[in-house]
Amino acid sequence: MRFLVDQCLSGELAEGLAAAGHDAVHVAAYGLSRANDEEILARAAPEDRVLISADTDFAGLLAGRGATVPSVILYRRRTRRHPHEQVMVLLANLDALQEDLNAGAIAVIADRGIRIRRLPIGG
Repeated sequence: MRFLVDQCLSGELAEGLAAAGHDAVHVAAYGLSRANDEEILARAAPEDRVLISADTDFAGLLAGRGATVPSVILYRRRTRRHPHEQVMVLLANLDALQEDLNAGAIAVIADRGIRIRRLPIGG
């Protein structure tokens, strides 16, 4: 899969996903370290990248515009924050998430499990 890792998460997350064979890029590699959420969504969508973030604002932005892309994976604040742990959790669950992410979804990874909501939200 293709991923874009948001600034609020470590570049090590992108590196770990790339090492596992995925096309993963951190926003800093695009010079988007100071970009706003709209700019980051605008970069992820045409490249067919799943955005990985801990910023819950992305769900609201997608809902507000009735968007079906890009898919977003959100790590909740209480979720283990070490990049290695984030990589392992995502890789362990990616097969189960792939169909929804390919169709357009928001997947929330929390300590107690994963919630998936298909896009568009409210549509």
